[in-house]
Amino acid sequence: MFHTDKIYEAELTELREKLLTVGGIVEQAIVRSVQALAERDSALARAVVADDRRVNLLEVEIDELCLRMLALRQPAASDLRFITIALKIVTDLERIGDLAVNVAERAIQLNEQPPVRPYVDIPRMAEIAEDMLKKALDAFVASDAAKAREVLEQDNEVDELYHMVFRELVEIMTAEPSVTARGMAILFIAKHLERIADHATNVAEMVIFYVEGRDVRHPKSRVLA
Repeated sequence: MFHTDKIYEAELTELREKLLTVGGIVEQAIVRSVQALAERDSALARAVVADDRRVNLLEVEIDELCLRMLALRQPAASDLRFITIALKIVTDLERIGDLAVNVAERAIQLNEQPPVRPYVDIPRMAEIAEDMLKKALDAFVASDAAKAREVLEQDNEVDELYHMVFRELVEIMTAEPSVTARGMAILFIAKHLERIADHATNVAEMVIFYVEGRDVRHPKSRVLA
C-alpha cells in the first residue's frame, strides 16, 4: 500500500507540473504574439504558431493522466476536486494557446502592411491578460483563493481597454475606409486578447472552487434561497 501511495503522490505531482508547463508556454505565447505585432517580427509570430503543438500534446497527456487516476485511484475529497479541476484548467489553457496563435497569425498579416496606428492599448491588454493568467496559476499552486479573486477584478480592466480600442478603430475606419481591412484585423486581435482574459478568469474561478469548494461562476444566474 505504501508503494501504491508513493506512485499516486508521484502522479499528482506530475499532473501539477504538466499543468504549470502548459501554463508557462501559453503565458509566453501571449507576450510573444503581441511583441511580434508591436515589433513587426513575423519570425517570432511563426514561432508562436509552431509552439502550439507542444500545448496540444501536453493537453492530451494531462487528459490521459487525469482519466487514469480517476479510474485506478478512486480519489476522494480534495484530490478528486484537484483532478477534475485540472481537466477543466487544461482546456482553458489550450484555448488560450489557440487564441495567442490567432493573434500571431493576424500579426503576420498586419506586418506586411503599413500600421494603422501606434500599438498602445493592445500591448497593455496583453500585459494584463498575461498577468491574470500568471496570478491564477500562482494561486492554484499556493491554494490561494484571495490571489485568485484579484484576477476577477482585472478582467474588468481588459474589457474597458477592449471597448476603448473598438471605439477608436471604428472612428478611424469611418474616417479612412481604405484601412478597414487592417482595422478589422486589429479588432480581431483585441477580441482574442479579451477572450484570453476571460479564460484566465475561468482558471481563477476554478481555483476558488478548488480551495473553498464554492462555485463563483455566473453569480447573477443563481436563484437565491
